[in-house]
Amino acid sequence: MTVHDLTLSRRSLLAGAGGLVIALQLPKAARAQSGAAQAFRPGGAAAFAPNAFIRVAADDSVTVLVKHIEFGQGPFTGLATLVAEEMDADWGQMRAAHAPADVKLYANLAFGVQGTGGSTAMANSFEQIRKAAATARAMLVQAAAQAWKVPAGEITIDAGVLKHATGKQGRFGEFAEAAAKLSVPDNAPLKQPAQFRLIGKEGAVKRLDSADKARGKAQFTIDISAPGMLTVVVARPPRFGGKVASFDATDALKIKGVVDVKQIGSGVAVYAQGMWPAIKGREALKVVWDESEAETRGSAELVAEYRALARTPGTVAGRHGDAEAVLAKAERVIEAEYVFPYLAHAPMEPLDGYLEWNAQGALARFGSQFQTTEHQTIATVLGLPPEKVQLETMLAGGSFGRRAQVSQHLAAELAMCAKAIGPNRPVKLVWTREDDLTGGYYRPLFVHRMRGAVKDGRITAWTNSIVGQSFFLGTPFEAMTVKNGVDATMVEGANELPYEVSDFRCEVHTAKVGVPTLWWRSVGHTHTAYAVECFVDELLQAAGQDPVAGRLAMMGKEPRLAGVLKAVAELAKWTGPDAGNGRARGVAVAESFGSFVAQIAEVSVGQDGEPKVHKVWCAIDCGIAVNPDVIRAQMEGGIGFGLGHALYGEVTLDKGRPVQTNFDTYRSLRIHEMPEVEVRIIASTEKPTGVGEPGVPPIGPAVANALARLGQGRPRQLPMVGGMV
Repeated sequence: MTVHDLTLSRRSLLAGAGGLVIALQLPKAARAQSGAAQAFRPGGAAAFAPNAFIRVAADDSVTVLVKHIEFGQGPFTGLATLVAEEMDADWGQMRAAHAPADVKLYANLAFGVQGTGGSTAMANSFEQIRKAAATARAMLVQAAAQAWKVPAGEITIDAGVLKHATGKQGRFGEFAEAAAKLSVPDNAPLKQPAQFRLIGKEGAVKRLDSADKARGKAQFTIDISAPGMLTVVVARPPRFGGKVASFDATDALKIKGVVDVKQIGSGVAVYAQGMWPAIKGREALKVVWDESEAETRGSAELVAEYRALARTPGTVAGRHGDAEAVLAKAERVIEAEYVFPYLAHAPMEPLDGYLEWNAQGALARFGSQFQTTEHQTIATVLGLPPEKVQLETMLAGGSFGRRAQVSQHLAAELAMCAKAIGPNRPVKLVWTREDDLTGGYYRPLFVHRMRGAVKDGRITAWTNSIVGQSFFLGTPFEAMTVKNGVDATMVEGANELPYEVSDFRCEVHTAKVGVPTLWWRSVGHTHTAYAVECFVDELLQAAGQDPVAGRLAMMGKEPRLAGVLKAVAELAKWTGPDAGNGRARGVAVAESFGSFVAQIAEVSVGQDGEPKVHKVWCAIDCGIAVNPDVIRAQMEGGIGFGLGHALYGEVTLDKGRPVQTNFDTYRSLRIHEMPEVEVRIIASTEKPTGVGEPGVPPIGPAVANALARLGQGRPRQLPMVGGMV
């Protein structure tokens, strides 16, 4: 999910865009459909609301209002664990719900706006949520103390039951109303790690969202149905940068169920009484596109241009020593060029959104990853004050960065569709799988040109010239992410090495291409980790060094990264790359989003010539491990996600048009291809860091390095199987 190094002030970006609408201001259907009110009453009316995050009901349930979207990465469970820990609640009491869109109460402390990304959910909420829970606990204890006429210090809580040595006891719900009348204390004490009974404990809790998802009870945007609702699909230009010149909706309007057709800013919207007639109506449209400003280059042309740029001087992104001088005198110079294709996010639930409005207010419901900017976008398009717009965050079926949009294009298109049809007509906008895979906002295409020198068993020089697109240039975020001509997200993981190389230089070229691009799970590390870890492995092999020992010898300034490498080598019983039986092992490490991950992959080559990954060992240091089960799941998921894309993932452009349109051509990892994964979590007292993205970067280079030891060569161009460029 994904934003990196993005620090925004409330004043500088859409300040005050949050706020709830009172029920009387909303359209009638909005009041009926809204689940936001229920977030405050999960099991009945909230009798006790000590702060913005905790709600205790008379039925003893404790609801955590989570400011981060839940799309599978586990914040509902993780943040509820923190609350249950500090309140000494029973896990059966715990509930979680999305917080309302309100930047004043629910800003992500890493960004200054309400939003999810950069693997920051746990990192920025760890202390905040614990303090909120400790406050709630203290107030419940004080209420019980007053009722029992005993000192508060003599009361204990065990699994949601307040107890006193006299035999008096009671549950949270019994004291919720009285606690609500007390003054909120300052600085309620937090537990010490030695007192934890849930945080960091294996199997201590079960995921809060799994049962409803398994039973089909969980509600996603795609499930929304409301009286009078129209389903909308949009015909968009086949080439990026195209525009509508003219359209004829005569045949579309003949389709049974099609209600209307409207031109909007992004294309032509077809409104229908259901998804099928909407799709058939769009197929019947006759649209003439103006492609005078469209991108018409294909992937092959772009790669050729990038390769040429990589051989010219670029903007310096990092340097020390004089790498060029050392390379000029070196007896042996090793060169490598790595090509990375456009990649789609391909979440299982494509983009969608629901909106209804009138002059009094509006309600939007969808999997909003950046509530503040999307809330403001909808208000702006509809011409309503922000305080009259309510945004309810829904569960989402994946994102991998797709729902965190710099351009806010989904929110804008949803609002345009609603505005074009007029008030009091609820609309549900749906992107089909084909819309999503051909609609752009891809991980950018990149080329890395590497040069290195080895002497006397050591790496003596290293250069890297990177060419790709920036998705921040020309946006309101540019000033915060682009410094001295360098977009930090293009070079992260490459402009500074975790290895001690005396002479080093990294340059970057920012290409101008008309293809919309966006962060993708682990952002720049998706390509920089592959280039760095493949190249260091190749240099170590040339220097006659073991892949593990050689890395460790250069990691003096990275003790935590060295720690996970040692741990994974121990876990895999590393004795060298040769695993026997026609198999080899490759290793890779990466630090991303404050977390340190090392992986070893055991690989063979099948009779079809394709790599077969049998097992992956993984070690992660993410600070305090709040939910070990969730961490393991995220590592396993990241490995599967990263492996599938390294082997098969590619969006190819043919004269500017995407070739891959669905999962039949945009190949995903299949269940029988998923390797066995063994994960070791490093015990740590450091603050928690992210786990949603850091499992992705090492898997590709680990597999590539294993293939090299099998005599296959490290793949220079991804995907490893069936690349079209």
